[in-house]
Amino acid sequence: MSVVGLGTWQLGADWGDVSEADALAVLDAAAEAGVTFFDTADVYGDGRSERLIGRFLADRPDTPVTVATKMGRRVPQDPAEYTEGAFRGWVDRSRSNLGVDRLDLTQLHCPPEAVFGDDRVFDALDTLVDEGSIAAYGVSVETCDQALSAIARANVQSVQIILNAFRRKPLDRVLPAAQAADVAIIARVPLASGLLSGRYTETTTFAADDHRSYNRHGEAFDVGETFAGVDYPTGVAAAQEFAALVGDLAPGVTPAQAALRWIIQQPGVTTVIPGGRSVEQVRANAAAASAADLSPELLAGIADLYDRRIRALVHDRW
Repeated sequence: MSVVGLGTWQLGADWGDVSEADALAVLDAAAEAGVTFFDTADVYGDGRSERLIGRFLADRPDTPVTVATKMGRRVPQDPAEYTEGAFRGWVDRSRSNLGVDRLDLTQLHCPPEAVFGDDRVFDALDTLVDEGSIAAYGVSVETCDQALSAIARANVQSVQIILNAFRRKPLDRVLPAAQAADVAIIARVPLASGLLSGRYTETTTFAADDHRSYNRHGEAFDVGETFAGVDYPTGVAAAQEFAALVGDLAPGVTPAQAALRWIIQQPGVTTVIPGGRSVEQVRANAAAASAADLSPELLAGIADLYDRRIRALVHDRW
C-alpha cells in the first residue's frame, strides 16, 4: 500500500454529485500520483464506487493497485445477518462489480457490536480466504474498543479507524496494539470531512445529498463519520486555528497536507485514505506522502489545540 491511499466513498454517493467522467479522472490522477491503494465499499452508491473502480482496472490492467472493499451495510444491522452464506453473496457481488476473481481485501463495514465476539463470523471469513474468493480480510470500526477486539483476532489483517488531528484517541492503545500484532492500520476521515482543509466557514453550505448536511447529528449513521463527530461551529473555529498554526510553522504546506502528514507520522499507521472529488485535490493529497515531517513545535501546537478545543467533545465517545 502507498502511505497515502484514496478513499472512494465520494465517487459513489453522499458527497454531492460526482460525474462518471470526473470519478474516472480522479482514479487516473491518483494512480499517476503514485497512489496504489483504493478503498471502497459495496454500499457506496449501492455499488457505483466499486463499478467505477472496476472500469478503471479494466482500462489499466497493468497499474499496480490494491483495492479494499467493505461489506455488511446493505442489510439491517442485525448480527444474525452476518453468516457465511451472506458473506458469499456479498463477496460475489463485489467481485462482479470490480471485475476480479479475488478481492484483495474485504472488510466488515462497521458491524454490530456482537459481531466482534462471534467466532462463527471469523471462521466464515477464514473459509473464504481458504477458498480463494478473498485474499485477506479486515474490519472497519467505529470505536477504539472494537478495534482492539478486531486486532485480537488471529487472522484479521487490517483495521480501518477514524484517525485525525481532531480524533486522537487511537494513538493511546489501538496503534500500539496493531503494531504489536502486525495488523495494518487504515486511517479514514483524515481531514474530518474536509474541516482540516481550512476552507470552510460557518456559512459554508453543502448539497442536500451530502452527509455533511444530513448527518450532522447522526441522523443516518454514526455521527463520528461526519466532521469526526465535532459539532460544526466548534470544528470550523478549531480548523481555522489549525490552519493558522500550519501557516506560521510550516510555510508552503497546505492545512490538508499537514493534516495528512500528521497521520503519516504516527507509528503504526499503514495508509491514510483521503477522498477527493477533483484531480487537483487528489494530487495535492498524494504529495503529502513525500512532504517533510511536521516539526516538534507544530506537533505540540496541534496537541494543545486538541486538548483545548476538541478532547472533551470526542475523546471518550469513540
